[in-house]
Amino acid sequence: MAKIGLFFGSDEGNTERVAYLIQQCLGQEQVSVHDIADVTQLDLADYDQLILGIPTWDFGQIQSDWEEFWDDVAEVDFSGKTIALFGLGDQFGYGDYFLDAMGMLHDVVVAGGASIVGHWPTEGYDYDASKAEVPGEDRFVGLALDEDQQEDQTTERLNRWCAQIHAEFGLETPLNTLE
Repeated sequence: MAKIGLFFGSDEGNTERVAYLIQQCLGQEQVSVHDIADVTQLDLADYDQLILGIPTWDFGQIQSDWEEFWDDVAEVDFSGKTIALFGLGDQFGYGDYFLDAMGMLHDVVVAGGASIVGHWPTEGYDYDASKAEVPGEDRFVGLALDEDQQEDQTTERLNRWCAQIHAEFGLETPLNTLE
């Protein structure tokens, strides 16, 4: 079994595409990818290291598959688990709600006892408000991606974040670079 469980929800395919890019970067033997629509709480419990991906919809809404699974996630005991988050949002179209779903997911898993890694700087983004900001700091609770406005920066951001996660998860296998 892979060392890391990566769970995502995706309606239009962007979050799913990013999930597989993260797997490619960290290594297929290290990361097992799961669509949140097809899992149970037990699937999350199988891993000590998790990467969770969630897009924010419209005015700060949770992606539909995550929303259906939300109560189950809230019941998971994340004690002893290390979790990295990534979120997708539109900072110009929905600048008052940029990455809110990632912030809400962060709060749920932290309440369940998770240890969070993979914080990401807020520099280079132009938005008004976000529940994904770490209070009092210039960083997000996880990787921030905007496939609507800054798609050209996704590969570089993924390479930097995956290198960070590789170190924070203590992986020993080689890191792959996306092109």
